[in-house]
Amino acid sequence: MTLSKSDYLLFLKHPAWLWLKKHDRRKLPPVDENLQAVFDAGHMFEKYAEKLFPGGVTLGFSEDDFDTYLSLPARTTQALRDGATTIFQGRFESNNITCICDVVVKVNDSTVDLYEIKSSTEAKELHEHDLAFQMIVLESCGYTVRTIKVLHANNTYVRQGAIDPQQLVMSTDITETVKEMREDTKYHITKALEVMAAPTIPDISPIHAQFQSLGEWIEIYKTFHSVSAGSIYSLCRLNVKLIEELEDRHIEMIADIPEDIALRPQQKLQVRATKENKVLIRASDIRTFLSQFVFPLYFLDYETLANVVPEFDGTRSYQQVPFQYSLHILDAPGSEVRHVSYLHTEKTNPVLPLSQSLLSHIGTTGTVLVWHESFEKGRNTEMGELFPEFKAFYREVNKRIIDLKIPFSEGWYVHKDFLGSASIKKVLPVLVPELSYTALDIHEGNSAQRLWMETVLEGEHAAERAKVFQNLDKYCTLDTRAMVRIYEKLTAI
Repeated sequence: MTLSKSDYLLFLKHPAWLWLKKHDRRKLPPVDENLQAVFDAGHMFEKYAEKLFPGGVTLGFSEDDFDTYLSLPARTTQALRDGATTIFQGRFESNNITCICDVVVKVNDSTVDLYEIKSSTEAKELHEHDLAFQMIVLESCGYTVRTIKVLHANNTYVRQGAIDPQQLVMSTDITETVKEMREDTKYHITKALEVMAAPTIPDISPIHAQFQSLGEWIEIYKTFHSVSAGSIYSLCRLNVKLIEELEDRHIEMIADIPEDIALRPQQKLQVRATKENKVLIRASDIRTFLSQFVFPLYFLDYETLANVVPEFDGTRSYQQVPFQYSLHILDAPGSEVRHVSYLHTEKTNPVLPLSQSLLSHIGTTGTVLVWHESFEKGRNTEMGELFPEFKAFYREVNKRIIDLKIPFSEGWYVHKDFLGSASIKKVLPVLVPELSYTALDIHEGNSAQRLWMETVLEGEHAAERAKVFQNLDKYCTLDTRAMVRIYEKLTAI
C-alpha cells in the first residue's frame, strides 16, 4: 500500500483512522453534502491562489478516471523535463510514499519551492505536518526544498469590485518550522506504514485522537464499539486527558464518575443531573433574569451565507452575511404571538432589503431575544457598517438584545438529556418535545447556508427552488418559535 499525505494526516489524527481507510473503509462516515461544499469552496480559493503564479502548468487528475491519478507522477516528471518551472497539482512518489503538491516552483534542476494552498485564514499546526510530509517525499525524489509556505485567505481584505488575488491570498513562511520536523516526520511515516501493513486495527480508544479530531473520532468510535446512553463519551467538553483518566479507572458511565475526578463546571452539573436523575433549577436566578424583559418581546434569528471568497462588495472572507430572518413578536403577557419573516431570493446582496424589512417590523422599544447573542450582535454591527444608514438602528437593537440561552449556559436550568450543552438543538427536544428539527427537511444551519447559496448564488436546484425556499422558511421559523416556547417554559417556573 502507498502512503499519501492525506493518509498520513489521518494517521496523525488517530492511527486507527488510517487503518480503517485502508482495511475497512465502510466504517468511516461518507463525505456529506455540507463537507463537499467546503471542499468545493476550497477549490475555488485554489484558483485565485494559482493566479499568483502566472504561467504555471496545471496537472492534477479526474476523480472519475483513476488512470489519470496513476499517470500523474509520470506526467509531472515529463512537465518538469519539458521546461515547466511552476507545477500545480503535480504528484511525486518515492518507494511507498506519495503526495500531490498544490504548487511546486522549480528553482533549478535539484531545488524547488513548495506552497500549500489552504482555505483557512491562517497557517495551522496540521498544515506544518502536511508540508513536512511533502518535503520528505520531495527529498526522497532527489530535490532540495528551499522555501515552504502556506497560502491562505486574508480575512482583512474587503472586496470592492472584482476579486484581487493579491489581496485575497496571504502567504505565511513556515520553512524553518517544517525543516525542524524532518526527523520526527520520518519516524511517524515509518509508524504509519506499519499501521497500514498490520492485519488488525490498532487501539481504537479516543485517547489517541489529536489535532482537534476527538469529536469526529468519538462518532466513528461509536459505530463499531457499543456505547451505552449516558456513557462517558457523552460528557460535555471532553478532552483526551480526561478520557484517559476515566478509562484507566475503568469508568464507563457518567453516573459512576467519582467526586475526586477534576471536572469543569459544566461537566460537574451534567454529572450531578445524571446521578440524581432530576432537573436542576435555580428558580430565583431565572426569575431575576426574566424580570429584565420589556414588552413587546421580539424573538429574532438570522440565517447567513459565508464563503472563503467574499460574495459581495464590502464583505470579507467567511463574513456571515444574513439572507433571512424570522421574528416572533409577543406584544404583552398572554397576548397572541405574531410572526413576520424575510427571505432573500435574488442573486444580490441581501443586507439592504433585509434591513429595510426588519426596520419595518421591529419597534423602537422592547426586548430583543436571541440565542447566542454574540452572533446576532456581530451581524447587526456588520450590517450597519455595510449600509451606514442602518448603523444607528442596529446599534439600538443591540442595546436591547438579551440572550435567552443564559439560563442554560449559566447552569440555572440543567437536564441530564441536554448532555451539558446549551444549544437550542439540545434544549428544545427536552423542554418542548412536540417541536422537532429532525422532522424538517432542513434541520441545521450548515445545510440552510449551503442550500441557499447553491440555489440563489449558483443557480442549482432550479426545479425545486420554491421547495428549498419553503424549507428554509420552516427551519428559520422554528428557531424563533422554539425560543417562544422555551420562554414560556421558563416563565412557568
